[in-house]
Amino acid sequence: MFKKMTTATILGLGLIGSTTAVAAKAPSFMSPAWAQELCTAWNNNPTLTEKLAGSWVKNNGGKGYKVMEISDSSMKTVPPVQLEIALQGGKAECLYGGPIKVTRLDYDYDYKMWATTHNWHHMGSPLTAMMFGRLNFKGPKMEAMENMRPFDAFLKLVKEVPATTPAP
Repeated sequence: MFKKMTTATILGLGLIGSTTAVAAKAPSFMSPAWAQELCTAWNNNPTLTEKLAGSWVKNNGGKGYKVMEISDSSMKTVPPVQLEIALQGGKAECLYGGPIKVTRLDYDYDYKMWATTHNWHHMGSPLTAMMFGRLNFKGPKMEAMENMRPFDAFLKLVKEVPATTPAP
């Protein structure tokens, strides 16, 4: 009995230590490093890379890529981050994730989204999030409505990419 309890305790402490180590290595939420990880996660998500490879990614105003600017309205001192999405090898690939590069967005093609830290992590579906004001949004709304399933996959990635977040 004592041996089982000791083993369970050691295993439990090992798990706590390993999750703490992972959390300590995670970038800050909405930081450029986190945006790069979000970009990588995008490229590993078939719903995003395949379902958005048609008219969505091609609607870019001739610049060859779409810009998605995201920010956390709870963190006033943290600047927004951007993703650049382009058609590569027949897929909608994220080519850049990091600090703002494009300062003038064209809302006929590009997207700007912001929410509180809490809402980013408890968003629900995109339609519900927009209806109840959990997600603020500028961009081609009809295009977004036509791509709800991929948009839902993107919102899930935002909360799934490991990050440290400030205390509420």
